[in-house]
This record gives sequence, C-alpha cells and structure tokens, in this order.
Amino acid sequence: MLITGLWVPFVKSLYLIIVAVVLCASVGGLIGIIAARNDRFSALIRPINDALQTMPQFVFLIPALMFFKVGEFSGLIAISLYAVVPAIRYTEAGLRSVSTNLLETATQIGCTPLQSMLLVQLPTARPALLLGLNQVVMAAITMLPVAATVGTAELGQQIYIALGKADAGLGITAGLVFCLLAINLDRILRGVAERLRGTH
Repeated sequence: MLITGLWVPFVKSLYLIIVAVVLCASVGGLIGIIAARNDRFSALIRPINDALQTMPQFVFLIPALMFFKVGEFSGLIAISLYAVVPAIRYTEAGLRSVSTNLLETATQIGCTPLQSMLLVQLPTARPALLLGLNQVVMAAITMLPVAATVGTAELGQQIYIALGKADAGLGITAGLVFCLLAINLDRILRGVAERLRGTH
C-alpha cells in the first residue's frame, strides 16, 4: 500500500468501515435486544431484515442520495443500511439462545431485568455477538465499492478509476488490499469468538 500510493485510500476505507460498524453495532444491537425481548417486535422486524438482505446493493444508494448530498456521508448511510441486518439477527439469536435456567437463577438471586441483561445474557451471548460483528464487517467491506459511486474517496474509487483507465495493475492492487483487509478482520474476530466460546 505504501509503495503503490494506496495508503490514503486504505485509511479512508478503514475509517468508513469502523464508523459504519460502530453505527450498525449500536443501532442493530439495540434493535436486536428489543426483538429478543418482544415477540411481536421480532415478527415485525423480520420481513424488514429479509428485504434489506435481498435488495440489490445499489438500491441502498437511493435513500442516501435522496436526503444527503453526494459524498462520504451518503456512502456511510448506504453501507450502514446494508450491514445492519447481521447485527440485529445475531444479537436476537444470541440472546434467545441463553439458557432459561440462567435467567431464572439471576431472577432468584434478585437481579433486575436490566442487571440480568447486562450481567447474564450479554456475556453469555458474546460468541454469537462477535460472529454478528464479523458479518457486519464483511458486509461493510462488500458495500465499499458500491458506495464509491456516490463519491467516497476510498479503495472502491480506485477500482472504478482502474476500470475507466483499463489499469490492470491498480485494479488488482486495490482488490488485493480489499481481500487482505477482509481476511485479517475476519480471522481476528473469529479467533476472539472461538476463544470466548471455549471459556463457557
């Protein structure tokens, strides 16, 4: 990256991914917690999640461009809309998989519902939550080249420049950087998830 001059686009890509993942984890995690505690809300949010996962990626650019100007923020909104679903689904699935015996024990020793959530359910569901975070990261990386069409100056933009100039070297280099970024983040998060699963 340093030799080929892709360091700045790489940092911008990493910045967009981190901000999108934090946003998706916060909003999606909250929605997943509500869905895990409310069956009606879960049934309501399920078809919305299905729609978000099955729509073509370019569709997510439409609401971003409708309400915001072309630029980094529109790209961030499009990435977040596409990547939020795994955060919702894995959070709900992880919390619902917690043993009822643990929850009953927590209630018997005097835990409030909030304490039970923070001290029992979330720690127990950590491996599932981390796998969900891993999927959010992968979805965000997948969406980066699409977000480049609305003016984000990151690695996806370099790929479009390479296509326009028929520059195979730049295209392959940017693609390899994408690949290495995704592989490293995937291995790190999966390793942490496996370690946490081994402690239970």
